[in-house]
Amino acid sequence: MKAMILAAGRGMRMRPLTDHTHKGLLKVAGVPMLEQHVKHLSNIGIKDIVINVSYLAEQIQTFLGTGQQYGVKIRYSIEEMPLEVGGGIIKALPLLGVDPFITINCDVWTDFPLQSLAEKLRNHDGHIVLVNNPEHRQQGDFHLNNEKVELLNLTKSPKNNYTFSGIAIYHPRIFADFSHDCLQPMLPILKKAIQTKRLSGEYYQGMWNDIGTPERLAAINENTRSF
Repeated sequence: MKAMILAAGRGMRMRPLTDHTHKGLLKVAGVPMLEQHVKHLSNIGIKDIVINVSYLAEQIQTFLGTGQQYGVKIRYSIEEMPLEVGGGIIKALPLLGVDPFITINCDVWTDFPLQSLAEKLRNHDGHIVLVNNPEHRQQGDFHLNNEKVELLNLTKSPKNNYTFSGIAIYHPRIFADFSHDCLQPMLPILKKAIQTKRLSGEYYQGMWNDIGTPERLAAINENTRSF
């Protein structure tokens, strides 16, 4: 199985830290977040990794190289301008192949067992991991009914409304109806999969952090460890 680490974003919320350093190279527990993800994937047996890059792409390519030092093969999908999450994945599909693949945002810090995703896709085209709503996203992204992902209905009780963790497994066909080489958010792709009953999900209660601001980075570095 292959994996894709999403790292093409500018990291505007992390400024000024990201003015000269890519957000994925900022350190948690003394280790750059991107390096930690690569090591984690290698440790669970995923040796073929794609990373999409745009802003400060050279920093990532220089730091991680081919991945040989981690026992993996890293290939880069270069975006002249960031294509959003959906567009970035679609552009990288030729590198990812025809089988299901895992995706994870470069700026999340979690101990989620990524290896478990290989058994979760079943008859769906996508399976996403949902977590408790953080303070900065209290209404959540989706509703989860057992393993059935549903769109939010804000007129109903917020019980079982959760936030998308940035961790998922997709079959390439989930992207079949969307254009290549253009700006494409992920939400419309997931919405279509929900409407056609091709998306499942799970609720994860373990450690998960969205390292989206300097304050959150400082907070997690006060008391954390590498995973």
